[in-house]
Order: sequence, then structure tokens, then C-alpha cells
Amino acid sequence: MSSPVFWQAPLRAIEPWICGSCARNSTRSSPLRNVQKAVSRRWLNTTQNVKQEVAPSMESMHARYKQRNRTTMNYVFSVILGTAALSYGSVPMYKMICQTTGWGGQPIKSAAHGGDSNVDPAERLKPVEDHPRIRITFNGSVSDVLPWKFVPQQREVRVLPGETALAFYTATNTSKEDIIGVATYSVTPGQVAPYFSKIQCFCFEEQRLNAGETVDMPVFFYIDPEFVRDINMKNIETVTLSYTFFKAKYDKDGHLTPVAG
Repeated sequence: MSSPVFWQAPLRAIEPWICGSCARNSTRSSPLRNVQKAVSRRWLNTTQNVKQEVAPSMESMHARYKQRNRTTMNYVFSVILGTAALSYGSVPMYKMICQTTGWGGQPIKSAAHGGDSNVDPAERLKPVEDHPRIRITFNGSVSDVLPWKFVPQQREVRVLPGETALAFYTATNTSKEDIIGVATYSVTPGQVAPYFSKIQCFCFEEQRLNAGETVDMPVFFYIDPEFVRDINMKNIETVTLSYTFFKAKYDKDGHLTPVAG
């Protein structure tokens, strides 16, 4: 019975003895934890370096915002200048296009419209006797801010294509002050406008009426003979010429502009 006990004691003495403090230090300084600490330090250092390299200086940020503001201001000024140029040029351009093409129901101020421009306009003004007469009616109106009375002197006239006609409007300034007015006009139906040619007209020109003054305004016009050859004009028997007067004023640049009601 004593033999097993004898051999067990030396076996315990052979096992290596490690104190508790050394075991804890050995555990804390394990290779795996050392690698993790090294990686963490490297990551922190790398992040700090990246932040230091990416963060711009105050001077560069100021220059960047200054360039951006300058670009924005250039766009704004370009839009303002373009709008101003368009507003000043739109009225004359619209007037020129309408009087040349008859677009928008505007009568044509061209005696040779619709034919050879080398032909004398007087030779074109030959009434087409075998065509029914066209009924021309007249209409007049004023804007709400213009204290004028504006009416046609005749209700209608009947003309042949190529025959000249003269009509009159009467305008009266009913206010106690002198006023400048500007008239616009149109033709209905609109497809007739390219053949409605005016020789003399008071439209698009300033008309100054003194307080209480009444004036007669003539319109000298004709229907171009090419009207007869256009198949689209076949069933048109009545044409209406309309005028509208607007109160006009001069802007700071001296341009005459109508004041809508």
C-alpha cells in the first residue's frame, strides 16, 4: 500500500511551478494581443495622417467659395442682361416679323406682298372684277387705363381684291390732361392677314391727344389680288379689322412703351 504513495509525491514535484503574478503577465503579453495592439496603433496613426492630409486650409476654402460666388454672380448678371435685351428688342422684332409675314393676324404693310417684288405695286392694284366683294368690318377698343373714346366711323365696307379702300376711326381724349396713346391691330380670320395690306395706318405710332381733343385717324388698305388664287381663302366672305389703343409712357431710357390695362 505504501508503494503508490511513494511514486506519487515525486511526480508532483516534477511539474513546473509558475507563480500567479508571472502567469498574469504572461497572459497579458501574449503574441496575439501584441499583434492586435500594433494593428490598432497603426490604424490610429494612419487615420490621423489621412485627416491631416484631407482637411483643407482656411485660405483654400475661402478661395473656393470666392470662385463659386463669382461664377454665380456671372450667371445672374448674364440672365439679367439677356432679359433686358430681350424685353427691349422683342417689341420691334415682333412688329417687324408680323408686318412682314402677317403672323398673329397682323396686316402686311407691303404693296408687293404675295407677288413679284420687281413689279410696280401700282400695277398690282387692279380690282378682280369677277370675284365677289369682301365684307370688311371694323372694331375699336381702348385699355382700361386710357381715358379715351375710340370708335370706327363706319361699320363696314365692301371691296374687291386689289381695290383700295379708305376707312376712318375717331379718337377723343375725355380726360383733363394730355395723353399719348399707341394702337395695335389685328385681322380676323388670322389666315387673311398675309393678304391684308395697309398703305397708311396710325398703328404702332404715338398719338398725342390734348385734353378734350378729338381727331380722325385714317386707314388706307387693300386686299392683295393673290387672295383669289389661294384655295384656303375660298369660303371667306367677311374680314374684321380691329384696333386697340393703349396708354403710352416713356421709360428711363426714353423708350415709348404701352401700359396695359
